[in-house]
Amino acid sequence: MEFADRVVRLKPSLTLAITAKAKAMKRQGLDVVGFGAGEPDFDTPSGIKRAGIRAIEKGFTKYTPVSGTPELKKAIAQKLNRENGLSYTPEEIVVSCGAKHALYNIFQVLCGPGDEVIIVSPYWVSYPEMVKLSGATPRIVEAKEKNSFVPEISSIRKAITKHVKAIIVNSPSNPTGATFGKPILEEVAKIAVLKKLIVISDEIYEELIYDGGKHVSIGSINSGIFKQTITVNGFSKTFSMTGWRIGYAAGPGEIMRKIAALQSHSTSNPASISQKAAVEALERRGKEVGEMKKKFAERRDYMSGRINSMEKISCVKPRGAFYIFCNITETGLDSLTFAARLLDEAHVACVPGIGFGSDTHVRLSFATSLKNIKKGLDRMEKWLQKL
Repeated sequence: MEFADRVVRLKPSLTLAITAKAKAMKRQGLDVVGFGAGEPDFDTPSGIKRAGIRAIEKGFTKYTPVSGTPELKKAIAQKLNRENGLSYTPEEIVVSCGAKHALYNIFQVLCGPGDEVIIVSPYWVSYPEMVKLSGATPRIVEAKEKNSFVPEISSIRKAITKHVKAIIVNSPSNPTGATFGKPILEEVAKIAVLKKLIVISDEIYEELIYDGGKHVSIGSINSGIFKQTITVNGFSKTFSMTGWRIGYAAGPGEIMRKIAALQSHSTSNPASISQKAAVEALERRGKEVGEMKKKFAERRDYMSGRINSMEKISCVKPRGAFYIFCNITETGLDSLTFAARLLDEAHVACVPGIGFGSDTHVRLSFATSLKNIKKGLDRMEKWLQKL
């Protein structure tokens, strides 16, 4: 069987692969501590679940408009205006089957052969693959650990060629938890406006910023960058709705109309039931979000402290998201070997950093209970002592 080149060149997600292996080991009866998950371990808030149930009971189970229901798009527009300082109309919003789907749509609409997209490394595993699937080429800018994984503006400037069409901003970041403050966003905005680049702002972890930090949407910096920004977000992380598959993109009308047209020939509308639940999440936000964030902060403090007390590994304490990007240089192992041996020998699952652009790191998620974190780190510490 011969396959299309774009699929042959595609690299499977290491995050999903390690999670699948850990689950398989658990099915075999093994006690595995999983630090690989990219989803909150908390249940979806009860009010949101009830909204989904009501939608089913009332028969709201048919097709909706391709780009999302008017009700949900209006709620998203109000949220973006109220919380992010972004003034989008419902017509400038497309609701998709998760933020990942929204990003895929954007690259398919904007990019093609000969184009380049700037991606800050370490990066979410799917960014480069999505760019390559569009026919474009990723142009990687390294963010150094000594700078808490925030890129230097000079490095971004040097990366710009006549072929660069867009730049991805992911703050807070997966996998590092790095956050882009307003000063660096202002510099990125200046470059983007000057060079006429589209900014794709992935803000899926916006609620999960710690130590009193505040999220800033790059599109809110000024009217110039707003016109060149596509803001991407969703419900998976903030509301623990990963399985509901609802995300969205908001941007210039011309671009969003093309995205809606593409979606009309691929997935069509996102799930009707999930859209009703999403409206509930935005309009009647409960206390669960704040409680979840508080627990994440406690777990982050514990995990980062334990890691930095161990021999051979270290980490930068993340300012956002729910991951720790752990430096394993002193172990002498590459990230694939480290992750494979840790899982096989200590029954602890983490994700190799090579998939995120750094073979000297592994990603540990603290989206699991403090009890599991303590157990997993105890095993990890004993395993490291034997290396």
